[in-house]
Amino acid sequence: MTTLFTNARLIDPSKLTDEIGSLLVQDGVIAAMGADVTAPEDAEVIDCGGKCLAPGIVDIGVKVCEPGERHKESYKSAGLSAAAGGVTTIVTRPDTLPAIDTPEVLEFVERRANEAAPVNVMPMAALTKGREGKEMTEIGFLMDAGAIAFTDCDHVVTDNKVLTRAMTYARSLDALVIAHPQDPGLSKGACATSGKYATLYGLPAVSPMAERMGLDRDMALVETTGVKYHADQVTAARALPALERAKANGLDVTAGTSIHHLTLNELDTSGYRTFFKIKPPLRPETDRQAMVAAVKSGLIDIISSMHTPQDEESKRLPFEEAASGAVALETLLPAAIQLYQNGDLTLPELFRAMALNPANRLGLPSGRLEEGAPADLVLFDADAPFVLDRFALKSKSKNTPFDGAKMQGKVLATFVAGKAVYS
Repeated sequence: MTTLFTNARLIDPSKLTDEIGSLLVQDGVIAAMGADVTAPEDAEVIDCGGKCLAPGIVDIGVKVCEPGERHKESYKSAGLSAAAGGVTTIVTRPDTLPAIDTPEVLEFVERRANEAAPVNVMPMAALTKGREGKEMTEIGFLMDAGAIAFTDCDHVVTDNKVLTRAMTYARSLDALVIAHPQDPGLSKGACATSGKYATLYGLPAVSPMAERMGLDRDMALVETTGVKYHADQVTAARALPALERAKANGLDVTAGTSIHHLTLNELDTSGYRTFFKIKPPLRPETDRQAMVAAVKSGLIDIISSMHTPQDEESKRLPFEEAASGAVALETLLPAAIQLYQNGDLTLPELFRAMALNPANRLGLPSGRLEEGAPADLVLFDADAPFVLDRFALKSKSKNTPFDGAKMQGKVLATFVAGKAVYS
């Protein structure tokens, strides 16, 4: 099958360009792109009308609640939600019930994903058995079964000897370890960032120093073991110097942040609105601005949704008791476009962080507009305004902090290997 996209605003994150041109897709891969691309007579021609055509988003850290909590999110609903949000690859977390910590559970997950999801699904596996931080998983067998990275998610491994052994073994297999930088003792029970606001609202709080301490500890172990390491969410300005030092010292380290920490701050939780309760908690505006600047400079490599479905029963509780997390597969792109509309980041810079960098970190050929790359694409209108209705989301769970928000940026079509999966 051959498709020619014409009159498209091509967003190229590798060259950081934003230009009008055409893009040719043949047999599921990008065959050519530029101003003078032609196609065979039998090709399907799609006139993009000057709208943006970019590589599909590669989203690291998506929670799909199979096995264990399918009522919150299934691979079918997550896949449809991803396609509607321009996400062509979801990298799923192992914090399921039970945890994805054996080849058998991983094979079940892969089978369900292949049956139900219209987008690419890359599963991560747990770093320790049961995500309990006591004994490392069979990393080699899990890699053979298809695990793309290893993480205990927000269960921080506190035993440094266990973590060192796991990192050393992962290093021998060239496996990527993804960690949640946080001191779990300081952050236990906290649901806000310490400061005047948390004191005013009487919420148990944690200092941003807990994130810095967690990252400092992890960087020391990365230096000891030489493992490939990715910090899933860096959200506090005080943690950035540790990240900067690690990169300057040549450690194989990357870092991500969530779209919520780039677009929201602690004041958004006013009125104890639990849809804004996420982990780590929302930070002061100065931290949010520091994260945006770090993404622009490249210090923070990746923007992700940290999609965490929660049902109404777990959110309709007092703020301290409510479950943490927000759905974001469908809101990741329009929320990111807020940063473009504000002049903080260009569209190529956004897609460098949402598509190219995560693909590079995981060793995937997607996330770029280059000849020979998979034709995983998103066509969107960066200027189209809309009011978000959470009940229109395709996710089974509706816990979005953007409900009723005025947003810009509508996905018009999503393609995986050149095939339309959303239109």
